[in-house]
Formats: sequence, C-alpha cells, structure tokens
Amino acid sequence: MNELIFKAYDIRGKYPEEINENVAYTIGKSYGSYLKKFLDKNKCVIGMDNRLSSKSLKAALQEGLLDSGINVIDYGEITTPMHYYTRYIENTYGIMITASHNPKDDNGFKFSFDPVANARGKMIEDFKKFTLQGNFLEGQGMHETRNIKEKYLKYLEENIDMGSKKIKVVFDPGNGVTSTIIKDAINLFPNIDPVYICDISDGTFPNHHPDPAVEENMKMLKEKVLETKADLGIAFDGDGDRLGIIDENGKFIMADQYLIVAVRDLITKVKNKTFLCDVKCSKSLIDEIERLGGKVYMSRTGTSFTEANTKENNIPLGGELSGHIFFNDRGPEICSAIYAGLRFVEILSKTEKTFSQLLEGIIPYISTPEIKIPCSNETKFQVVEKVKEYVKEKQYSYIDIDGVRINFPNSWVLVRASNTGPNLTLRFEATTEQEVTEKQKEFTELVESLIK
Repeated sequence: MNELIFKAYDIRGKYPEEINENVAYTIGKSYGSYLKKFLDKNKCVIGMDNRLSSKSLKAALQEGLLDSGINVIDYGEITTPMHYYTRYIENTYGIMITASHNPKDDNGFKFSFDPVANARGKMIEDFKKFTLQGNFLEGQGMHETRNIKEKYLKYLEENIDMGSKKIKVVFDPGNGVTSTIIKDAINLFPNIDPVYICDISDGTFPNHHPDPAVEENMKMLKEKVLETKADLGIAFDGDGDRLGIIDENGKFIMADQYLIVAVRDLITKVKNKTFLCDVKCSKSLIDEIERLGGKVYMSRTGTSFTEANTKENNIPLGGELSGHIFFNDRGPEICSAIYAGLRFVEILSKTEKTFSQLLEGIIPYISTPEIKIPCSNETKFQVVEKVKEYVKEKQYSYIDIDGVRINFPNSWVLVRASNTGPNLTLRFEATTEQEVTEKQKEFTELVESLIK
C-alpha cells in the first residue's frame, strides 16, 4: 500500500495503481477493527459515488469490513451529503467511496471517527499507523441494504423556507452522482423553474471536469443561464458536497463572494455573529463580515477541518473557496451542496434584487483564482517550509495555520500544499493590478525555483 494515499482528511489516489480492490479490502478490515477496538462501535454505514470503479471498490471494502466482525449498513449509490445524513440517522460512523472533484480515474475513501466531520489531521495519522501494522480483528459481520432518499428529501423540504417569487435556475450536476437526486429535490419547491444540463449520471464525466470552483468548468452553465435568461446557475461537484454559482449575467461568482450574500442575509437572524472562512478566502469577505458587526473565524483549508470548526464553535455559517458551504443555523449540518444551493435560491425568492445586485457595495479587490503548480506529494510540504523561511528572512507578516498566508498593507499572498493532489496552491489579492502582478511574480518564481 502506498502510504501517500493517506491525505490530510481522506484517502485518495489513482485507480487501480494506488486505489484498488486489495487496498479497499484492507481499508475495510482496518476500519472495522478500529471502530470495534477503540470506539466501541459494532456497525458502520457505507455509500459510493458513480465513478466507474466505485462499485467494485465498495464490494471489496464491504468484504473487509464484514471480515473484521463489524455490521455494515449499505446505502448504495448516494451523494456524499446523503452519506453524512445516514451517519446522522444511524448514529454511527462510516465510509464514503469517492474522489470528490478529482479526475475520473481517481477514487478514494472519506471516513469518520466522530459525529462532527470526516477524519482529519491526527485521526488520519493514527488510522494510517494502525492500518500499516495490520493487527486486525477477525469475525463475521452482518450486512443489510437501506435507502436514504426519502428521508434526505424530507430533510431538504423541512429546512428550506421559500418565498413567493418564482426563480428560474439552471442546475448542472456535471454528470456526477447528484444527477440521481437533483430533480426529485427541486420538484419539492414549486416556485423554482428548473433547467437541467449534464444531468445524466455518468462516472466518466463526459461534458466537463466536475469541479465547480474552476471557472473553465462552468462554461456550459454560463451559456445556458444566458440562453434561458435564468436568475441563477448552480453547479455541483462529482459527489455533491461543493457548489459553484453563475449570476443572471453569466458571471462566475467565486465562493468567497457568494458567501457574502449568505452573511448579509443571516447576520441579523442569528445570535452568534461569527462566520468561518478558510485561508484562501478574499479579504472582501472578511471586510464585509467586520463591517456588519460580525467576527471572522479563519480556518485551515479542507472540508473536514472547516466543517468541524463550524460545528464545534456553533458557527451559523462557514465556507471555503472550494465551494463547501456549511449552513449550521437550522437542521443538522451535512455539507449538502443541494441544500446550500437551495438556500441561495431561497434568498432570491424573498427579494426583488438580482443576484448581482445582492453583491453590490463590496470593497473591491483584484484577485487571482487558485493557481495550481504541479509538485510531487513527496516534496510539496518541504517547498512550503522553504517559503516560510523566505518570508521570515524578509520579515513579512504571516499566519501559518495552513501553508503560509503573507499579509501586506494592501495585499496578501497564499502558498499552501494541496491536500488532495500533487500540487502547490497559490492565490494573490491586492487593491491594484500592479501589486497583484508584482506579488504573483515574486512568489511564483520563488516556488518554481524551490521545486527545481
């Protein structure tokens, strides 16, 4: 087993070179043993996305789980948020087979050891050591299949409060597993006039890469929003826990911007006026939260960390630039992109403003999207440490909760190692184009020289 498949908050790699049926069996037997030995659990839940390799991986994972003696409740092909809801319903932990927004040939496992969020940090390290030692339990667990669809749809219906205004929305599931549930979900709300694209479940993702945080992947959605004169376009990633938004003008809205719309809507309705964002988010979001009298909780990137921090600190809303949005003010928070998307439609249904008008008055910054520079998993963290040394020598102000975020009077720079792939992630933001260009040149050249 390649130890590098153990990431900061999941297990992920290429199929079949790194993630295959043998690995899945071992992970299953290890996970079942771990739950029984250390967490006093005698059952777990499993689910899978629609990638071509998911079915055989689930069969092998399930065999390993059963051979550890743990009982398995199999919910079949579901979105990751639906899997999270099965954990909540069953009051136990579990494994979701998915590689989220990664390319079609990748796969992996998201798994939990507490009711708050997926495993993260030291939890992963401890489980990795346990797995590699191979001291597993032997037994014969029981297996049963169940369906979460109706309960999940009821969860959506009960926690959305639509206004009376009719809203036309284009939905793009990107041929991911959200394709299997989106129409049933939207049919619950008569005031939504839906248009669908890329809505046939297909684990090869034939139309575009299933990552709505990348503007290039939103081209089809932009065109359809303009063609149909829709009020909003909403896209989902491969496993349904991340969303992207296109406004009525066909403009790509980054997550740290549409979070502002949610903060403006929520801040007068909640007691705790602290809002969470990750280190990649724009200063315009931070400025707006503070202008409205709220507080900012900045978290390291990664849904396991941001979701856990949102729940553990009872924060009503959290989110990260990748498009994970955590509404934590009503029902149980399960990082559902469909639910988050419906919350934005709800906001629109209660105002005469367009989505672009809801974003007016934001302090303007010029920012780059996430810039990914290829760097091997073996060296990416070393490069970040070298960047930190450079920043210290220059006596720049910085925070290092996740990579290095360097703060200047009128700009900031982020250099961090990706948790999901062999990349370094960079982002730049400033009040002027010139300063963005200068900072981008300085740190891109630094990182590229360090990689070499």
